[in-house]
Amino acid sequence: MDILKSLGHPEEIFNLFKFKMGGCSTVMRKLDYESMSESLRTCYLYLNQTSRSFAAVIQALDGELRHAVCIFYLVLRALDTVEDDMTIPMDKKVPMLNDFHTFLYQDEWRFTESQEKDRQVLADFPTISVEFRNLAKEYRDVISDICHRMGVGMAEFLEKKVGSMKEWDLYCHYVAGLVGIGLSQLFSASQLEDPEVGRDTEMANSMGLFLQKTNIIRDYLEDIQVGRAFWPQEAWSQFAGRLEDFAQPEKLDSALSCLNFLVTDALRHVPDVIAYLSRLQNQSVFNFCAIPQVMAIATLSTCYNNPMLFQGVVKIRKGQAVTLMMEATNMRAVQTIMAKYNQEIIQKVSHTDPTRDKTLRILALIREKSAVSQSNLTSRTAHLSPMYLSAAMLLAALSWQYLSTTAAQGTGDMKGQ
Repeated sequence: MDILKSLGHPEEIFNLFKFKMGGCSTVMRKLDYESMSESLRTCYLYLNQTSRSFAAVIQALDGELRHAVCIFYLVLRALDTVEDDMTIPMDKKVPMLNDFHTFLYQDEWRFTESQEKDRQVLADFPTISVEFRNLAKEYRDVISDICHRMGVGMAEFLEKKVGSMKEWDLYCHYVAGLVGIGLSQLFSASQLEDPEVGRDTEMANSMGLFLQKTNIIRDYLEDIQVGRAFWPQEAWSQFAGRLEDFAQPEKLDSALSCLNFLVTDALRHVPDVIAYLSRLQNQSVFNFCAIPQVMAIATLSTCYNNPMLFQGVVKIRKGQAVTLMMEATNMRAVQTIMAKYNQEIIQKVSHTDPTRDKTLRILALIREKSAVSQSNLTSRTAHLSPMYLSAAMLLAALSWQYLSTTAAQGTGDMKGQ
């Protein structure tokens, strides 16, 4: 039960209740599906089916930008599904990836042979492509360009493994940095953000790289078990003969050294993330960008020096995620969150870790960029009385199941529209 995992964090219990009772409305608005075309409603259905992380914040974006980002996401999800499908022969997959951007302008193109879980976005691609063609030209140009560049990059890495750290950056650029660049260009095209947001591709790239590297680090065991390898050889070969060796208990010390090395590399993008977010003016765009980033640094803090990453799934608590989502709505709050998890990682750095000095240097830079006083890092739980905490936990234990049921009936979802 989600609430039990948060018993030691009363502020998470409070936010879980607030979320269930509609407190999420500050960042997750309910869309008017009745006014949409049937094809656009279907696109939002696919969005909710295929995206656990981004569906809510995409739907909270303002104006026409919302539809542009929804279609952008689905086009790239379809492209990614082609890349991930191991049943498609290489001689068929490579040209599909290279030419995928051209399918956006073909009314009837679809692919019905995929075995992937998100195969519906390929099988019903005409529904997505027609809504793409309904977008304004400035949005279509961005989406088509990013789709083209990403497809070429994916094809390049199909036949080679991620070797050097530079290749790791390049791979993450193709699959995530380009997403950050494309989104930034869409923000500027919508005129909700300054043109400079779309022009500064280096910072936009860092936004994508930070998220992608966090996912790759966290998903070590899952990827190894299905034969995928995304940790760069230049990193893991310093500590083991094979990447799979890290899953062996006797290799734990080496595994943790490599893990901490990669977390340190991911953290070097955080100063760019902070600078990027500080430029944003529109509230919905800020929420859209900030929430995944604070989730990422919380995830890295959980992963850092954590033996469980090599034994099972490591993820942040649902109460923790809800709290981050509800709090990361302004720059000051984001800086406080970044500083908090930065401090958590500092406290975990071992005196014997091979990357210790580099890690501490990067964490010092993040602390400087966050510029939050230590008093702001004190948990709000320190100001709550023991009687309040006991009462809150008792109330939570007694009523969570009831609220889960009644709140779900009250809010509904798109399928009921």
